[in-house]
Amino acid sequence: MASERIQIVPSVLPCDFGALGSDLERLEDAGVDKIQFDVMDGHFVPNLTFGADVIKSSRKYSSLPFEAHLMIEAPENTLERYVDAGCDLVIVHAEATTHLHRTLNQIRGLGAKSAVALNPATPLCDIEYVLTSCDMVLIMTVNPGFGGQAYIAEMEPKIARLKEMLESLKLDIPIEVDGGISPKTVEGAARAGATHLVSGSSIFSSPLGLKAAVAELRELAETASK
Repeated sequence: MASERIQIVPSVLPCDFGALGSDLERLEDAGVDKIQFDVMDGHFVPNLTFGADVIKSSRKYSSLPFEAHLMIEAPENTLERYVDAGCDLVIVHAEATTHLHRTLNQIRGLGAKSAVALNPATPLCDIEYVLTSCDMVLIMTVNPGFGGQAYIAEMEPKIARLKEMLESLKLDIPIEVDGGISPKTVEGAARAGATHLVSGSSIFSSPLGLKAAVAELRELAETASK
């Protein structure tokens, strides 16, 4: 698998939703690589956030790629709305759709990149036969549904095993991790093979400010991945 540049991906969950456009502009100025929107339905996960309309209204505030992390049941029913809202990549959970292969290819058919996410308890074998339909794989390092949770370090061997799987299949697919990523945990995730690192609470609460917080995460991850 070719070397993948480290990408820092903020989640918008800690943003001020009343000033989301302004926060998106601040994140772009801080040097992040793309923006993740965590879409939660109150069923697949207990929390409820926002939908495609909020993402669509936010598109004009940033030139960065948008990714929709759909933590929703039966995502195949609403994929078109998220692509239409301006999402360059759509992530669906393996646990949330009955026909995963069909759903991933449906995303590509709509003109976006496709990705699959795995909860901590879900084994890699559940996605082994759909990897050729993926443009990215997301390993959850917390149980999905809420921001600010503690990083589950036991997921690092899972990340490393996924990297081995992709290399054995000669698939150049980046690995993203989401959950509890901070200066204290980012090195372990990057060392295991993750190159796209989602961080929300850590970036927004950093006393260093957004730009310095992003730079710190990037530097730590790049050093650990060498």
